[in-house]
Amino acid sequence: MMKLLKSSLLLFLLGLVLTVQYSAADDEDDTETEGEIEETTGSSEPEMENGVYVLTDDNFDDFVEGKEVVLLEFYAPWCGHCKAFVPTYEKIAKELEGKVPVAKIDATASKTLGTRFEIQGYPTIKILRNGEPMTYEGGRTETEIISKVMELADPDWKPPPEAVLTLTADNFDQAVDVDIILVEFYAPWCGHCKKLAPEYEAAAQELKRHDPPIPLAKVDATAESSLGQKYDVSGYPTMKLFRHGRVYEYEGGRDKRGIVSYMLEQSKPPSTAVTSVKNAKNILHHASDVTIIGCFSGDDDKTLQLYQDAGNSLRSEYEFHHTYSEDVMALIGASVGEIVLFHPERFHSKFEEKSYKLKITDDVEKSDLEKFYNDHSVPLVGQRTRDNMKKRYSKQPLVVVYYTVDFSFDYRKATQVWRKKILEVANEMRQVTFAISNEDDFEADLKAVGLEDSGEEINVIGYDDKGRKYPMEPTGDFDGDVLREFVEEFLAGNIKPKYKSAPKPKKNSGPVKVVVGNTFDEIVLNKDKDVMIEFYAPWCGHCKKLEPIYKKLGKKLKDNNKVTIAKMDATANDIPHSAYKAEGFPTIYWSPAGDKDHPVKYEGGRELKDLESYIAEKMSEKPAKEEL
Repeated sequence: MMKLLKSSLLLFLLGLVLTVQYSAADDEDDTETEGEIEETTGSSEPEMENGVYVLTDDNFDDFVEGKEVVLLEFYAPWCGHCKAFVPTYEKIAKELEGKVPVAKIDATASKTLGTRFEIQGYPTIKILRNGEPMTYEGGRTETEIISKVMELADPDWKPPPEAVLTLTADNFDQAVDVDIILVEFYAPWCGHCKKLAPEYEAAAQELKRHDPPIPLAKVDATAESSLGQKYDVSGYPTMKLFRHGRVYEYEGGRDKRGIVSYMLEQSKPPSTAVTSVKNAKNILHHASDVTIIGCFSGDDDKTLQLYQDAGNSLRSEYEFHHTYSEDVMALIGASVGEIVLFHPERFHSKFEEKSYKLKITDDVEKSDLEKFYNDHSVPLVGQRTRDNMKKRYSKQPLVVVYYTVDFSFDYRKATQVWRKKILEVANEMRQVTFAISNEDDFEADLKAVGLEDSGEEINVIGYDDKGRKYPMEPTGDFDGDVLREFVEEFLAGNIKPKYKSAPKPKKNSGPVKVVVGNTFDEIVLNKDKDVMIEFYAPWCGHCKKLEPIYKKLGKKLKDNNKVTIAKMDATANDIPHSAYKAEGFPTIYWSPAGDKDHPVKYEGGRELKDLESYIAEKMSEKPAKEEL
């Protein structure tokens, strides 16, 4: 009986073991099956919406690999133009089905792809050909896009020849001796130049089709250093306009649209003809800015070309006209060979001339005309705006009175009431430049000195030759006497400057010193030390890339008590010295010991070895042992 029980127990245990083994085997089979399903799912085609593939950061590269041509749309869900484009894009997908895959990417969600393809607006259409992206610049109709895609899908297709001309020292002079040409001076390693390149080429392609064509060219200023030096190229990219060999500053945008619109405008004559007295009266009566009229005998007058050349330099600053009419000349009190500069009627006063006259003699040059315009362009109390402040109101000491400046019919009287009070003081203090500004256009300036919530109708700021700002204490009793007293105190140095400044760091012992508006003088303008100062923006990708390199530089120089490595957030702080300008990010200056008013803008590479070499060369006091 016991033997039977033992045998039964052994059989039961054996069965239990086999059951567990089979269960484990089943689990393994299930696991393998699930793994196979997951693997199959991971390699499946991306989701489709009405014939359009939906691509993301995760599936993009797998999808485009091996495909000769792919049409891509980068969009944003909130973009109205993108929404309007949906039906057209879906029709394109249907038409190209089986020929060329059509896909879309939400660039706000797939940020890696957005950055990789440098997406700056929505929708952006790109065509991949063997993995190389091309930005589509044509029309947005179904026919136009399909036509371009099929053109690229042709195995015999070749990209059009580059429209941008490549210049060297050998062909430069001949190339720029034309009516108009734009030249970009670039460096092969420059990130901004690489970003500009496709926009510049697209602009060149479009302007090439203009009648007559407007050429665009480029110069590698690192290889053609003599050209870079000749044309004062101190940063990259630098763009210069040329007319028959004469160089002019380029003031347009850096995208295709900005370049094209600027060059089309620049291709027009700088001056328009005034043919009648009625025409002249209308121009002068409605002028809101400086108006210049040149008087000539006719198209063949040799001084007309001189006038046009000077006008080309300053066409964005002033409104130029010319006349051959004796009646018009009689109206403006001028004769052949004279140029008359008029201030707008709104800025006339009993303290100054309404117009200024220059006689063009044989010894007058283009620079003389430009000087004449600039010397007389600012009335006793004119309006300082965002557009004219850099060129016309750069002379200090400057006193700006901020209020609601509005010359429309309903408000011009109130605007002039305050301006006339300022005129009395301006007439007495001719050594100071006075101006009025619309407070709504300069909210940031007022905020920077704590006047944004003053509650007063009038606010005043004085500016010195270092770019420092001196706010007047707000008062509800503003008049000429109040302004006069403020200006006298400002000129005497009895008012403290005020800056927009982030809080001073509680600890500042790191390898890179943090500078704020209120510590700029203490750290950067320390006359006993060489200082390398980086002006950055927190959102700037180039600044983020530089940060670890710059920190290593600071660590290497931490024990050198004659050199300071510093940085300043230029979006949160004023730069309280006009010689230090941050017009892009990052901007780096070398501020030498003993000469703080003449910093040198750093234009070299941004690798550690580049910065080390530069500092070793520029140091005011060379170490006994190499510290770099």
